[in-house]
Amino acid sequence: MRQDQTDRLAASIVEFSNFLRTREVSAHPGQTITALEAVKTIDPADRQSFASALQSALCSTREEWERFPELFLEFWGEAHPRPRSASGEHRGPSKRSGHGPETGSTVFLEQLGDESATRDGDGRAVYGASAQQRLKKVDFSEVPQDDLHALDELSLRLLRRMSLRLSRRLAITNIAARIDLRRSIRRSIAYGGEPIALAYKGRKPRKNKLVVLLDISGSMNFYSLFLMRFAYALQTHFQRVDTFLFSTNVVEISDLLRTRHLPEALRRLSQRTTGWSGGTKIGESLREFNQLYGRKLLSRDTVFMVLSDGWDTGEPEELAAQLRAAKRRAQRILWLNPLLGLKDYQPITRGMAAALPYVDVFAPAHNLESLLALEKHL
Repeated sequence: MRQDQTDRLAASIVEFSNFLRTREVSAHPGQTITALEAVKTIDPADRQSFASALQSALCSTREEWERFPELFLEFWGEAHPRPRSASGEHRGPSKRSGHGPETGSTVFLEQLGDESATRDGDGRAVYGASAQQRLKKVDFSEVPQDDLHALDELSLRLLRRMSLRLSRRLAITNIAARIDLRRSIRRSIAYGGEPIALAYKGRKPRKNKLVVLLDISGSMNFYSLFLMRFAYALQTHFQRVDTFLFSTNVVEISDLLRTRHLPEALRRLSQRTTGWSGGTKIGESLREFNQLYGRKLLSRDTVFMVLSDGWDTGEPEELAAQLRAAKRRAQRILWLNPLLGLKDYQPITRGMAAALPYVDVFAPAHNLESLLALEKHL
């Protein structure tokens, strides 16, 4: 590693330590020195090794250890780490010289151990972050065969990360209901032991339940498997996730997705009769769901999510009636439609037009970027 890269990396680690202290992680100067020494013993281009070295050096308690992955992501970014200031604000973009690595204070870990970069058809440098951004934006129906595996891994990793952020989100309150003694003592260190800035305990928002109805008809072939990964990843956030597939009838697969190994779940799913790539009767499938499961699963703490392009060969009146019945029981209805990502798409088909009056959130679900954007609705 060149000396200028080493210096920039060291400066970024010091800034990261300052950032951690603003997030109530100890990361005192002695630990920062340990972190700087630890990084010298590893390949900083290996993101996992780099994160582990910093975690070992800068975390003092179990709570800090558990919070570290989220804070690491917040500061360094998703692929090529882009440091943020200790106040949490993003730096402006660094000036670039030609197509080479960053020349400002930003350190790209993947470039530290390798001066060369992959070149695209025009001879331009293409680094990991560029590839990830491209994969986030590509429509699931247009993914090249060579990119399927990479997109599959990226989707599950980023969707799980989104769900983890949701599950750790706390309600911020200034109501002095209950003092958090441990955090108050930690804060007092900066004031010479005087308890000037008290911390208060707040309650985590109660987790909702999620019911997913996923369209696996022929028109949804290119989207269904990626949307199933979306439902699988959300299990980290929701108290309970119940997932159903439908085309002309409803099949529950909740038991298959309640596992730590999604590939095994998908293998078992392939052995179950589901009516994959069949016709679409959304209204009749909703009626079957309401009759068999609605009373048991839908309640005021349930988010009901329909993943479908809205192409329905049934009667639109039936679809409207069954959505109306579900809306009376559920907290909210989200309809995610892959076609909504098309530039000129309008929801004017009979089925989609009949459904919209009963839908609280109507959003696209055609690529990874659109699924990650749903975090604000969850």
